[in-house]
Amino acid sequence: MELNDTLLTEFILTGLSHHPPWKIPLFLMFLMIYLITLVGNVGLIILIWNDPRLRIPMYLFLGCLAVVDTLLSSTVTPKLLLTLIAKSKVISLSECMIQFFSFVMCATMECFLLAAMAYDRYAAICKPLLYPVIMTNRLCVCLLILIFVIGILHASIHEGMLFRLTFCNSNTIHHFYCDIMPLLKISCTDPSLNYLIIFIFSGSIQVFTISTILGSYTFVLFTILKKKSSRGIKKAFSTCGAHLLSVSLYYGSLLFMYLLPASQKVQDEDMMDSVFYTVIIPMMNPIIYSLRNKQIKDSLEKILKRNV
Repeated sequence: MELNDTLLTEFILTGLSHHPPWKIPLFLMFLMIYLITLVGNVGLIILIWNDPRLRIPMYLFLGCLAVVDTLLSSTVTPKLLLTLIAKSKVISLSECMIQFFSFVMCATMECFLLAAMAYDRYAAICKPLLYPVIMTNRLCVCLLILIFVIGILHASIHEGMLFRLTFCNSNTIHHFYCDIMPLLKISCTDPSLNYLIIFIFSGSIQVFTISTILGSYTFVLFTILKKKSSRGIKKAFSTCGAHLLSVSLYYGSLLFMYLLPASQKVQDEDMMDSVFYTVIIPMMNPIIYSLRNKQIKDSLEKILKRNV
């Protein structure tokens, strides 16, 4: 985008709260959430990296999810903390574009990772004898590389579409980070093409990944119901339960955010939804996957005993 004297090169983030008494409590709460997110996800990454028993597709996907959650939270939360305590809430155009690119890349990768993890559980439960042949480490690495490339390409498309816009009137972004919808609302250029691109690409990604997850778990459910062993059923539900909870939380907030008609939502509700899937879920994922996973708990106990 070519900038001249009439075009804006910086924005103001309104943040979450306009009430001064709430700012310090909110700052402390989100700081604690961010620290828990970093400790949980980085700890999970280190655990998977150091334990050879966890270097299998299921945990490689989980480790990559932890990396994405760490990056997603680090993209949004530090700026959120600054808007709560700093007098200046200014964000430059370049910083805004970098934040937006990182956010879209991470959100895209998370969708495909959840779909890949669902397929992995389908292969493990529905085709247990063929699982080592179907889901090899080589295939897992190839899928992770593909997911990374798709994340970059998807972010690049929306980033490129943003650079066709000009911002010359309002420079106030009614959000706590540079999200696509608040940016389109303050554009001086007609954003119709941007909305169309969002509908085509983001919609296709949502439909594909949700269909993959629902299809995989439909087969998993039928396979579980056929099992006569209560122990087998319990093990299968235990294996899939954490992933299903994570998927439900993530897609539930996304669908509520983007599918509910704008006339039925208010601005603060949009921000609360955004807080949930950019700040809360990255904190919850390592907790969800670790509490009910025996191998991760055993690996953690082994490391703790070794260091005592």
